[in-house]
Amino acid sequence: MAPLPAPSLDAQRHSDALAELIRAEIAAAGEWLSFARYMELALYAPGLGYYSAGARKLGTEGDFVTAPELSPLFGRALARQAAQVLKESGGDILELGAGSGKLAVDLLGELETQGTLPGRYRILDVSADLRQRQEERLASRLPHLMDRVEWLDELPQRFTGLILGNEVLDALPAHLVAWRGGKIFERGVALKDGEFAWEDRPADDPALLAAAEKIAAPDDYLSEICLAAPALAGSLAERLERGAMLFLDYGFGTAEYYHPQRRQGTLMCHYRHHAHGDPFYLPGLQDITAHVDFSAVATAGVDTGLDFLGYTSQAHFLINCGITDLLAQVPAEDAAAYLPLARQAQKLLSPAEMGELFKAVMLGRGVAEPPVGFVRGDKSPTL
Repeated sequence: MAPLPAPSLDAQRHSDALAELIRAEIAAAGEWLSFARYMELALYAPGLGYYSAGARKLGTEGDFVTAPELSPLFGRALARQAAQVLKESGGDILELGAGSGKLAVDLLGELETQGTLPGRYRILDVSADLRQRQEERLASRLPHLMDRVEWLDELPQRFTGLILGNEVLDALPAHLVAWRGGKIFERGVALKDGEFAWEDRPADDPALLAAAEKIAAPDDYLSEICLAAPALAGSLAERLERGAMLFLDYGFGTAEYYHPQRRQGTLMCHYRHHAHGDPFYLPGLQDITAHVDFSAVATAGVDTGLDFLGYTSQAHFLINCGITDLLAQVPAEDAAAYLPLARQAQKLLSPAEMGELFKAVMLGRGVAEPPVGFVRGDKSPTL
C-alpha cells in the first residue's frame, strides 16, 4: 500500500483509543471478532467510530465525495422522482444518513420550485456531528423551510411517502466469508503481538451460513455477505404503509457480485481521498465500505410485501429524471456557469465515473404509476 497522509497527533490519539476499545472487545469475545462487528465498531462506536465522531468526512476536506456533494444537479433531478411518489402517496420524505445535508437542501429547494414539498422532511442519522452540520446547512440555505425538517433518533413505526438512502447501504457492517476446500469459513479479526490480524474460522452463524450456501462461489474465494442491508430493507418495508423506498449506491446483482473473477471481494477503505484495502489502518479515521448486493435488498423488500418498482444504473435514473434538461436551462454561452455543471454531469453519468457502477433500486406499496426514474434502462434481469 502506498504511503497515506499522516494524521495529526489528536487524530492519532483518537484512533488509538478506538483501537484499544476494539482490542478489549476481541479479548472479551474469546480472542476473535467477526469482521462485521469490527466494521460496526470502527464506523459506529459511540464517540469514537468514523461516523460517530467529529472529523470532517465529506467533500474536498474529507475522505470522499458523494453525488450530492459533487453537483446540485443530482438532488434536483432526484426531486422529479420524489415529487411523483409524493403525489401518489402524500406524506413525507425520510432520508437515511443525510451526510452533510446537501441532498436535503437541493431536493427541498427543487420540490419547493415545483410546488410539491412534502409535509415533513425527516432525517435519521447516527452521527451527532453530521446532524449538526445538516441543521446548519439547512438553516442557512432554506431557513423558511426549517419548520418542515425533523431529526429522528429511530425509525418511525409507520411511514407514508418516500424513504431515501444515498450511499447508506455500502456502510452497513458486512461479514467476510471464504470458500476454501469445499468448506465455508468466516474471516474475522484476532490479535497478533497486540496488532489486528486476520483469522479464519469455520462459519457457524446460521443466518450467515445459510446465505453463503446459496452462493455458487469457486474454491479459494473471498467476498462479503452483508446481512444488515436486507434486514434494513425488510424493516423499512414493514413500516411503509404507502409510498416507496429508493436506494442509490454502488453495487451489483448477486450473480455479478459473486463473479468468479472477483476473488477478493469488494471491501474498500477511504482516507483523505485515497482508496485502499486495509481496514485495520487508523480505525475511526477512515471509511470502510463494501459494494451492495442489490438482489438481496430487492428480495428482502418483495418478501416483506413490497412491489418491485425498478432497478437501473445511476446514469439512466438521472437521465430519466431530466438531469440533461436541468443542465440545458443554463445557457452554454455562459461558460462560467455552464462548464462546471457540464463537468459535474459528466462525472455523475459517465460509465467511467459514477454512471454505471452506481445503481438505483426502488420498491413500494400502493404506487400505481410507473416510476419516472426507471422508464428506460431496465437492469432488473441482472438481479
